[in-house]
Amino acid sequence: MTLVALESLSFGLGRMVSAAAETGHRLCLLTGDRSVYRHELATLPPDALTVVDVDTGDPEATRRALAAVPAPAGLINTTDTWGVPAAELAADFGLPGPDPEAVRLLRDKSRVRALLHERGLSTSTAVRVVPDRASAGEVLSRVGLPAVLKDSAGTSSRNVWIVQDEESLHRALDEAGRRPFMGTLFAEAFLAGPLYSAETLSWDGTTRLLGVLSRQTSREPAVREEAAAFPVALPDDGPDGGRADGQADSRGGIERWVGRVLDAAGHRRGFAHVEFILTADGPELVEINRRIGGALVGEVLCRSLGTNVYTAMMEEALGRRPRLMDDPLDRKGPAYGFVLVHADRPGVLKGWQGLGELAAFPGSVCWYPTREPGESLAHVGDQRGCTGIVLAEGATAELAQHRAWSAATRVRPIVVGEA
Repeated sequence: MTLVALESLSFGLGRMVSAAAETGHRLCLLTGDRSVYRHELATLPPDALTVVDVDTGDPEATRRALAAVPAPAGLINTTDTWGVPAAELAADFGLPGPDPEAVRLLRDKSRVRALLHERGLSTSTAVRVVPDRASAGEVLSRVGLPAVLKDSAGTSSRNVWIVQDEESLHRALDEAGRRPFMGTLFAEAFLAGPLYSAETLSWDGTTRLLGVLSRQTSREPAVREEAAAFPVALPDDGPDGGRADGQADSRGGIERWVGRVLDAAGHRRGFAHVEFILTADGPELVEINRRIGGALVGEVLCRSLGTNVYTAMMEEALGRRPRLMDDPLDRKGPAYGFVLVHADRPGVLKGWQGLGELAAFPGSVCWYPTREPGESLAHVGDQRGCTGIVLAEGATAELAQHRAWSAATRVRPIVVGEA
């Protein structure tokens, strides 16, 4: 039988193929653009999976493609963009899957923020605003400054503005008025503190913390993620179940907090990538993605935990309780850090300088390209400007991150002309 993936993250197809085979199934990918998976497809045998080319933005074309798959046993989706369509298709075809309404809620960041605020799990609420400077007064009166403006259904750090004063608020609203949105614009309070993500797996309302990933973001005006490392070394629980000094930043404290957040948001089964700020008063939600983490998060989970975590994804798609919910989580592999290598200006990617130097750096450094020479780079202020990722390992996440960063500084995208 076949497990069908409606699009996927750029990395992880190879792991998914192996995981599907482990459950006795073959993987079939429905995609509107094979080039997204060029790195993964280049490393797999030609017959490792079935790839069906279809306009996945066309619901009827996608439905016909799924109906043509022989004996589909489950439908998998690891993206935000196709989360709702995948849930609806699974329900229509009688396949295991989440409640489409629960997925719609999680795709709306403003609804999630407002809901958690109502339930005492977020200090800030969400205020929907018209993308026009006439909305500045509403932001100032209901949210205050500093604030964050963002797309309620945005991805890849697109359409995000951090505003510190009225002038920057007016500029952001003006710019938002010229941008296309996947959802609607809303404002929320700026959270002060370092950014992390909790990588979790849930089954019937019980959530297991697989680990915490550190995340480094760029300086303004760009709003993009630059680097990450896993697993973060968290303090042990104290005798009362929290940190000995009363802070909620222990592993157990984070696990309990993220479990409450996911339960309140209606996430019952499957992976979640929960971004949060560790403020002076404890964790505060940034957003919930009901999927495994993007970039190389899935890969570092597999390597560090010493197991193919994508098997849990296949088991969930089949309606089975994932074994990863109960297996020991003693770390078997090293820690990992990775750095996203962004172009510094728009144009056409010609190639990279410095790739030949990576082997000289400690940490078994690897290069994962996300673009190829000849591609046009129109946007460099968010994740669309990423051209590749440098991965390195170490005994701790901190050491791995330092190794990845030092190696990544030698890689420079060569961009010519105009996009």
